[in-house]
Amino acid sequence: MGPYARSPKESSADSASNDADRQPGTVRQRPERRGRPRRALRRVAIVVLAVLGLVLASTAVNLLLERYERATIAPYGERMDIAGGAVNVYRSGGTGPPMVLLSGLGTAAPALDFAPLIRELPDFNVIVVEGFGYGYSDLTASERTNQDISTELHEVLTNLNIARPYLLAGHSIAGFYMLDYVNRYPSEVSAVIGIDPTVPKATEGPVELPLQGPGWLRMLSVTGVARAVVAVAPGLAEPDGNAYTADERERIRLMTSWNLGNQAVEDETARIGNNASALRGVRYPDGLPVLAFVSGAGESEEPAKAATLEELLKNVQRHEIVPLAGGHYLHWTQAKPMAEKIREFLAVTGRTIR
Repeated sequence: MGPYARSPKESSADSASNDADRQPGTVRQRPERRGRPRRALRRVAIVVLAVLGLVLASTAVNLLLERYERATIAPYGERMDIAGGAVNVYRSGGTGPPMVLLSGLGTAAPALDFAPLIRELPDFNVIVVEGFGYGYSDLTASERTNQDISTELHEVLTNLNIARPYLLAGHSIAGFYMLDYVNRYPSEVSAVIGIDPTVPKATEGPVELPLQGPGWLRMLSVTGVARAVVAVAPGLAEPDGNAYTADERERIRLMTSWNLGNQAVEDETARIGNNASALRGVRYPDGLPVLAFVSGAGESEEPAKAATLEELLKNVQRHEIVPLAGGHYLHWTQAKPMAEKIREFLAVTGRTIR
């Protein structure tokens, strides 16, 4: 037999194997395809690159749109340089007693947010101070502690040279800063007005925190995702009620996409617990009148919120807590009754013209 000749046994075995392959129902074992993992990785890489390309394109388009919007839409208010940067201040131009308004946490455009209430207060010189991270102010800042925020506000009001004492009003988290401010500068405030103000309830001591940077919310803003979401579902950024003009609503939507998740607000948010702890045991001065509006009148949560405020204000000789129907942003839908109550309260306390 030659070197390539096959023995009868080998031929017989091969024939049997071939017969078995041809038998119905017989599964032939095939070698594993080594190319499959490579093809799968290639597909994943293509998808990742495509997503990355879309993100980069969306970011570029968003940047160009924001630049165009900022260049073509005249900003409201005036920018003022202070120690930490530049903040924006809006003044209504009224000739009456000065009222300083502070916004709630993360409000994109405070001066626009308060527009319905400002329109109901033509007899006051309303001043909206947009802190760092808000409105047209710088979006980066140092640590957002009570002390820093109060010091910055005092510097702004000193530079404005407004008549003292002035009324101090604020929404939501501004409840922290008003409480801190009047204890640092008690002679400068004639009365405090809280709009569903947050009451500091510290459960533990402060924690050492580094300066916080922008997070994933800022990525939604930079990449244009926030812009797209607001365009598709404008109700997520627009205020409730019918007290806003179409232009105000459009600008609020735009400024929401511009300012979302900025560094200053992210740092302020991270320090809520520390700021609450710093105000443990702090109360308003006994002789300082305080008016507080509480949202959700007639709802199950309202009595507990009113009771918490009552506990905070129990030492204040002249205070009043007024429940109103509506959500947390009461000035969106209840501006008129709020303005009427403010005048009534101040008239009784004699603080309107002080």
